[in-house]
Amino acid sequence: MHKIGILGAAGIAPRSIIQPVRRRDDCCIHAVASRRHAAAEAYARLHGITKAYAGYDELLADPDITIVYNALPPAAHAEWSIKALKAGKHVLCEKPLAMTAAEAEVMVEAAEEADRVLAEAFHDRYHPVFLHLLAHKRSGALGEIRALRAEFHVDIPFDPHNIRHDPAQGGGAMMDLGCYPLHWLRSFMGKEPEILSAQAKLTPLNVDQRMEVKMRFGGGVDAQLVADIASPPFRGLLRIEGEKGVVELDNPCLPHKGHSIREWFGGSYREFTLAAGTTYDYQLAAFVDAVENGSPLPTGGEDAIGNMRALDDIYVASGLRAPQADRS
Repeated sequence: MHKIGILGAAGIAPRSIIQPVRRRDDCCIHAVASRRHAAAEAYARLHGITKAYAGYDELLADPDITIVYNALPPAAHAEWSIKALKAGKHVLCEKPLAMTAAEAEVMVEAAEEADRVLAEAFHDRYHPVFLHLLAHKRSGALGEIRALRAEFHVDIPFDPHNIRHDPAQGGGAMMDLGCYPLHWLRSFMGKEPEILSAQAKLTPLNVDQRMEVKMRFGGGVDAQLVADIASPPFRGLLRIEGEKGVVELDNPCLPHKGHSIREWFGGSYREFTLAAGTTYDYQLAAFVDAVENGSPLPTGGEDAIGNMRALDDIYVASGLRAPQADRS
């Protein structure tokens, strides 16, 4: 029985980890930690969690915990994931894995040294809907890929006190939201992109509330990305254009909440959905399998470094970050 500890009394945790765990018989939510003990205790009572810790170090010192779910703000991902790994815990860390690619590299190195599993929580990558798209690519049904477009819009009204609008905490449209469509594109192509251009629309605090990116994958495949936290309603789209057909997927991030797959091949057209469980259930199953059997994870360390490198490059291209030293 894997006992899981949650770092942070996070609003996402009930759907992302607590409920999926309760649908399994090989793990349980054992503890939650918050910097405020009262918050941890209230959270534990609400969700039926055995222990509440007044600090993250206390949770990491619990010898019964084998897996840590890091739901803290991105600025705290590196520090506390590394501490968890050094404490002998496997770590499932919320996205984005880190603040920069350099941080991600240190985290991956720590996981390797500790011989523990570290994964970034891109749960959508594990769902049958995304696997359907990958199957089209592997089978050659689409032919050569010609162009891609990925968009993600979530209304997060501007609030200077909201960490999603605070770049110091990992906020901004590209970090908080755009990491998803970036991951859709990279995961589908199985390659790293060259960032051609990036344009940011800024909030009064000079934080990106919208980012438009042009990139190119090997073989001359152009891709466009839009991430927007100020353009309701919620919507996501992944469009793949191939020489033999076109596929569009609505809501790649949360297909279990409702999605639509549209396919044009030759003179035929069909629109359909796939019956399946939640993205979080598939992610948890894959993570537990990796812990128990060493199975590789498509959102493991090297993939996370690749996503963070592309994020870094997008922010540099947009002018919101200074260029970094050349990476070896």
